[in-house]
Amino acid sequence: MAKLKINGEIREIDAPDDMPLLWALRDVLGLTGTKFGCGIAQCGACTVHLDGEAVRSCVLPIGSIGDRDVTTIEAIGETAAGRKIQKAWLDLEVVQCGYCQSGQIMSATALLVTTPHPDDAHIDAAMAGNICRCGTYGRIRAAIKQARRSGDEKTAARLESRLDSLLERQAAARRPADDEQPAPKTTNIRPREKLAELREQEELDSIRPPLDGRQVMDHLGVKPGRVVGEALDFLLEARLDEGPISEEEAYARLDAWARERGIA
Repeated sequence: MAKLKINGEIREIDAPDDMPLLWALRDVLGLTGTKFGCGIAQCGACTVHLDGEAVRSCVLPIGSIGDRDVTTIEAIGETAAGRKIQKAWLDLEVVQCGYCQSGQIMSATALLVTTPHPDDAHIDAAMAGNICRCGTYGRIRAAIKQARRSGDEKTAARLESRLDSLLERQAAARRPADDEQPAPKTTNIRPREKLAELREQEELDSIRPPLDGRQVMDHLGVKPGRVVGEALDFLLEARLDEGPISEEEAYARLDAWARERGIA
């Protein structure tokens, strides 16, 4: 008798240790969303998550799982990344026959968790093991990119809201009290520092300037100081407004910003 943690619940499985997880899910537990495709881990239809990593359940013996968490397509929508992926799949009508799509969604969700802003190379690498006989690869790629943008927009909106609230409180602290006594002097905090504080509070490590201070100094030929801080503020504002910016684009914008200020 094996005990596995599946979709957050401990399930007892009366089966030998060498039974593939796929058959335990489908035949023993009745979780039929995970599909059989090839039986040799070559098509991806049977993909599930093992401690968040995409694995092929058709070749994974239940005796090798231990106390690790198994997540199947039935529960992936309960995670933030899974909800984004499933919504994008529906919005773009990715599915054709649908047989492979549970595996496609599981692989795409694992990608979004480990790489919140995947580019084409990331998508190619993560999805290479998932075959779609209907050829929906273009829609799959588009849906992953839409899910990525969805995460950027929501994160940016939340940060902007928090930043506005902080700025309002700071302005209120500067206003004189009713008895006309001047308000205590407060220290101005640059947007970059405010956003750093918000990132720490919200654990939103993905929101950062597209270049770091060392890259700015090396590119502009300047030393640490006000210019570097202002350049990082400028790049962070662009990142927050527009989402991820490539390094090449960031350098081009930095050059234009520096020329306007007579720095380079």
